[in-house]
Amino acid sequence: MAGVYISWPFCAQKCTYCNFASGVQPKELEAKYTEALLAEFGRHEWKWTPETVFLGGGTPSSMSGAELGRLLAALPGKPWKEATIETAPGSVTREKVRGWRAAGINRVSLGVQSFVKQELARTGRRHDAAVVEAEIALLRDEGISNINVDLISGLPGQTEASWRVSLEALLALEVPHVSVYMLEVDEDSRLGQEILLGGKRYGASDTPSDDVIAGFYEMAVEKLAEAGIARYEISNFARPGWESLHNLKYWKREPYVGFGSDAHSFDGGERWQNVEAAKDYVGAASPVAERSVPNALEERFFVGLRLSSGVVLEPGDRERYGAVIDQFLADGMLEQTDGGVRLTSRGIMVSNEIFQEFLT
Repeated sequence: MAGVYISWPFCAQKCTYCNFASGVQPKELEAKYTEALLAEFGRHEWKWTPETVFLGGGTPSSMSGAELGRLLAALPGKPWKEATIETAPGSVTREKVRGWRAAGINRVSLGVQSFVKQELARTGRRHDAAVVEAEIALLRDEGISNINVDLISGLPGQTEASWRVSLEALLALEVPHVSVYMLEVDEDSRLGQEILLGGKRYGASDTPSDDVIAGFYEMAVEKLAEAGIARYEISNFARPGWESLHNLKYWKREPYVGFGSDAHSFDGGERWQNVEAAKDYVGAASPVAERSVPNALEERFFVGLRLSSGVVLEPGDRERYGAVIDQFLADGMLEQTDGGVRLTSRGIMVSNEIFQEFLT
């Protein structure tokens, strides 16, 4: 069964580490964007009924309950097996949660990133640990128990002691799903640009080294495992049965369709991407910016090796990748499973380099 992704690229503020096509935009653009989304829904040829829906951003929790309800009412398949909305802590209210549930939302992902106030302040986040605790309690009180919390290892000023504070605060909340991302340094975020330039703004000069960031990540893996929250994908951890059904579609190469600016789609054979900017999406005769037909074999390894279960080897795989697989097995970067291979803990830490070897 396929999934639906809806991009809502509007935020109250742009976080320094964010490299997504989202941010603070004119308020009047939101209404036009909603109409453009509804028009794109209407043009789509629904050959299947979605089982999952994911609203990402941006901050989709900033939209009104009526606006969200109107959007989701235009999609087939309700009630969906899983329907997620991303939220910024500090934006969750009882009225909104009730609106989400009425619209079909049954899973909430909170972009917490840190439980340490000083770290949050330097990135532009406005919440604190008490806000997160109160909002998770509110979600549960309103009947939403499927909750994810995001953390980032490598924020400016982060230390081993402060990382432990975040992990302990997270574990005390007993959420069923956690995402742990190592800080991405690229030109698409203000912090990334500053680090690449060797500057000091946004705390760039106070960012932990790659080795320290990796150490924080490995500490999280260990602490989460001790709490019964197992890694099932490089950045994602869950209690048994609480894995993200929607995100698993990306890693298993299952079909999904994306609506909105910078949204990506895959029908099992072809991939396409919408225009990046919200203002361009609203005015476009067609939102699609580019299409491509990926190499299925390459993608099966490139994407599938992200999963802790790894990749099942099919006829012809060893003919194409036998030497690469054997070398990584010998180096301790891959290990054999029943019928396939998967990354080891060592391999995960250099996964991008390993993935490149499966691309022509």
